[in-house]
Amino acid sequence: MTRKRTVRSVVRRLLTVADTSDVVAAAPPVPLRDIFRRFWPYTRGGRRWLAVLLALVVAGPVVEAAEIWLFKIVIDDMLIPHDLSLFPPIALAFAGLTLISGVLAFSGRVISTWVSERFLLSLRSDVFRHIQGLSLGFFERRRLGDVLSRVTGDVDAVETFLLSGIVSALAQVARLGIYVGLLLVLRWDLTLVALIAAPMFFFTARRFARLIRDASRERRRRSGSISAVTEETLGNIALVQAYNRQDWEHARFQRESVGRYHAAMASTRIGALYGPTVDFIELTGGMVVMGLGTWELVHGRLSLGGLMVFLALLSRLYGPIQGMSGLGNTFYSASASAERIIELLDQRPQVTESEHPRTLGRARGGVEFDGVCFRYPEVDRPALSGVSFKVAPGETLALVGASGAGKSTAAKLLLRFYDPVDGAVRLDGLDIRELTLAELRENVAVVLQETLVFHGTVRENIAYGRPGASEAEIRAAARAADAHDFIGRLPEGYDTVVGQRGRLLSGGQRQRLAIARAMIRDAPVLVLDEPTTGLDAESSRRIMGPLRLLMAGRTTIIISHNLLTVRDANQIVLLEHGRVAAHGTHHELLARSPAYAYLNRLHRPPGESVEILP
Repeated sequence: MTRKRTVRSVVRRLLTVADTSDVVAAAPPVPLRDIFRRFWPYTRGGRRWLAVLLALVVAGPVVEAAEIWLFKIVIDDMLIPHDLSLFPPIALAFAGLTLISGVLAFSGRVISTWVSERFLLSLRSDVFRHIQGLSLGFFERRRLGDVLSRVTGDVDAVETFLLSGIVSALAQVARLGIYVGLLLVLRWDLTLVALIAAPMFFFTARRFARLIRDASRERRRRSGSISAVTEETLGNIALVQAYNRQDWEHARFQRESVGRYHAAMASTRIGALYGPTVDFIELTGGMVVMGLGTWELVHGRLSLGGLMVFLALLSRLYGPIQGMSGLGNTFYSASASAERIIELLDQRPQVTESEHPRTLGRARGGVEFDGVCFRYPEVDRPALSGVSFKVAPGETLALVGASGAGKSTAAKLLLRFYDPVDGAVRLDGLDIRELTLAELRENVAVVLQETLVFHGTVRENIAYGRPGASEAEIRAAARAADAHDFIGRLPEGYDTVVGQRGRLLSGGQRQRLAIARAMIRDAPVLVLDEPTTGLDAESSRRIMGPLRLLMAGRTTIIISHNLLTVRDANQIVLLEHGRVAAHGTHHELLARSPAYAYLNRLHRPPGESVEILP
């Protein structure tokens, strides 16, 4: 008993894989019928061709059966009686069937690929559109590499589940029906004996289905983990190299790769065991039929050609039976990817649009925070508590305070990356939750703390602020942002590709491109989030002129912890721990706010003259 238990535990370890990764969580399981229901609508564009494809699938086994039946004629009517008169028509028949088989195979492959690719195009496009519509909080919680893995590899696997698998199942059913019919015509009694082995195929497949499903889930999850670690490491390669963390990152990558290796090996071991098992069942059934058929042949109740054709058809019969029994395993394997896509599609934006939005058009630019409270998901401490302030059209308001005071959170609420838990943010007196996201964001231009530049040309990065902008408008924005001169010195001028995240440009150059992008947008509200962070004194002074032009005539909210960039704003709001600690002009706050006076001393060393924003 102990030895039996030991053998069982060894087999279980060989056929299962441990879940030890914490990089990417597993998707919740979904029943196969629900997966089919969720993705079947995406076949709408190619359904009319599915009937043609199924006709080709049925025609294929008919041609195969005809070729096998011709082989019976060759043995019984040509070889045994030594009569070659039938050779020319039989040769022509073989040639014709081969040609027909080739046409059917070509047509089936082309149509199948067309239907599959149309399905993938529709599904992948919808998944990508859905992801773009999710709120910022989703991307702050999820690993980007895992999301990319779902959009690429997992979407492909869904096609296997829904189209290739279904077509394969119907093809197996067609083959099974044709071969069983021919076998019954030849010898019904031997056919019934041969079909005794069929339940064993389905029983075996059912026993293996759960193991294959679990291994496939872990394999897909590990693939997402590998993508997540790779994207994170290579996206921060400068930091990795600067801190000599290559070995640590490689160990992290290796850990996830080893996990996928174990999952792949478990899946392979299951498949390697499943194959010989069904082969043994097929061999057993075939040997029984061969023995009985030989007995019938010896006693003259079956011709040699009939026996050979029966055995040939029997070999083709077990193929569809084995294929049908194994389709469940294929479905379970592909369903692991489908579950990851469904989990992604089930994510809902935290920020939703009003069912009956109000129309604003081009805003005048009045911004108001009225008792705004906000807490990030899964964070206990509130980011903003009862924050209130107003800024009139064309005025400049500065949000200042130490890091973590809630300054950038206010900007995110204005752009509706999040919605406040309590209170309201208003634009021209309208609660921004009553506007569509598109209309709201058309009225706001941003220059972010992290200067975001796409891999593309200088022209494309500037025009990103307003698609369809003319060449003259692009160049005018570049001149206003003091970027035209350095662009002219680039190898290809405005056609120069700036590299991923603009890495071929300096920090100051990227910042001026961002300013040009905001200028060409020409929105009435401007948000400057730490516009000089990461720039040296010379670069900071260089962008002050373009920033003045950008702010002219616009409602501007400057977010900064450096008071030297905001002291001449119309009003300044000092935030501390998510609350308004003081507000007023620079001179008023110096007089009555010790905290503001302290920040001012930190950023203005004695004797230093610094140019400031108006």
